[in-house]
Amino acid sequence: MAIVSALFTDFYSLTMAQGYWKMNIGRRAVFEMFYRRNPFGGGFSVFAGLQTLLDKLTEFHFLPEDIDYLRSLKFFDTAFLDYLKDFQFTGTLWAQNEGNIIFPQEPLIRVEGSLIECQLIEGLVLNIINFQSLIATKAARVFLAADKGAIMEFGLRRAQGPDGALGASRAAFIGGAVGTSNVEAGKLFGIKVMGTMAHSWIMAFPTEEEAFRAYAAMYPEHPVFLIDTYDTLRSGIVNAIKIGAEISKNGGGFGVRLDSGDIHYLSCEVRKRLDSAGFPNATIAVSNDLDEEIITALVDDKTPVNSWGVGTRMVTGTGEASFPGVYKLAAREDGGGQLIPVMKLSDNPEKTTTPGIKQVWRLKDKNALALADVIAFTDEIFEKDALYTFYHPQADYRHFRALLETEPEPLLKKQLCAGKQITPVLPLAEIRGRCINELDSFDPSYKRILNPHIYKVSISERMRKLKLQLIQHHLGDV
Repeated sequence: MAIVSALFTDFYSLTMAQGYWKMNIGRRAVFEMFYRRNPFGGGFSVFAGLQTLLDKLTEFHFLPEDIDYLRSLKFFDTAFLDYLKDFQFTGTLWAQNEGNIIFPQEPLIRVEGSLIECQLIEGLVLNIINFQSLIATKAARVFLAADKGAIMEFGLRRAQGPDGALGASRAAFIGGAVGTSNVEAGKLFGIKVMGTMAHSWIMAFPTEEEAFRAYAAMYPEHPVFLIDTYDTLRSGIVNAIKIGAEISKNGGGFGVRLDSGDIHYLSCEVRKRLDSAGFPNATIAVSNDLDEEIITALVDDKTPVNSWGVGTRMVTGTGEASFPGVYKLAAREDGGGQLIPVMKLSDNPEKTTTPGIKQVWRLKDKNALALADVIAFTDEIFEKDALYTFYHPQADYRHFRALLETEPEPLLKKQLCAGKQITPVLPLAEIRGRCINELDSFDPSYKRILNPHIYKVSISERMRKLKLQLIQHHLGDV
């Protein structure tokens, strides 16, 4: 993916950075990224884009031409621009594992460093994580809708630019897709590339039969014929069966693809004809503006489909313009060198942040099913077989009591130290496997496409007390 210079930030990040520098505020700070609601009206999201972010942070710097551009704006002091010439991110970054199933309000990323460096990377963090998490979440919904069937990501031509297409292919694979049509994504990320023919191939030959025969001759190992160029039932499937019979004489197999029409009706009719012709193992792939709701309906109707090609509505996150992730200050160093918790108040309670340096703990029952996530201070410990009371993140009366049947799992792991990655770079297939395993650890009610059950995300009793104290303190200052 494209190299990103340190200019990939919002202008106000640079104006604030210069302000901190001129006032000699080199104090430490802790920022965190979280999001406020699940996209698509869903019950969960998928955390994606972390390795992309780590790669960019380790190379985040200002090029000489970047400094020249900033100088041309006549907004920044020469001495500050000299400071930026040698700027690198040297902070510490904690994050949940990529591929984790995530929920609103809980920290996904915690950044510790100077105020300046934490501020300058805000745009990069949000841009990468928001986009890839949106697409990975959409892909996971499609994957579940297809009853964990084979999902092929075919969205390159409809994605938002080359970088968008690459990020979408990567994220869709994490969320459950088995392959991509994007050849560069296949090279960069090790994703299986998939695809056979377009309608133009068939139209380039005098007849459909000749087009199928020519393709089968070149690619004899399980060719897939696109059968809806002219007439699916009177022409396409007839010629596919004819050429398929020739392939089968040599021990080969074949499949067909539908890209238009009534997918349920045509798939059922095609399946009948394939079976009656003696090809029960011939596969049926379908495409044509599919999404999780359409696929759910087709699966519920027992449509005989072996694989699903999903493009536009997956890689563009159709149904949501963006992932609602935000990046907020959680603690800052005071004059005595201590990190003190800070919070933002709002007339909208959902926009009031939770103060302090946090860890997220996942609670599971004895069957390894997730019960709740708890946000707590980093020095808080929760023990198996102990009884605890946890509160709603808005710090109101809502709460629940839990007897911990298993050891809680801390979700935030140290990923960067002094600006260098300290965790292994995992194959994307391993991250995808984590996502699928994580999905299996949640009750089906949280994964429903429509009207999912709300998963509990709570704060510890100690964190609730601090939040209420700070609210009272700030309101008392008004």
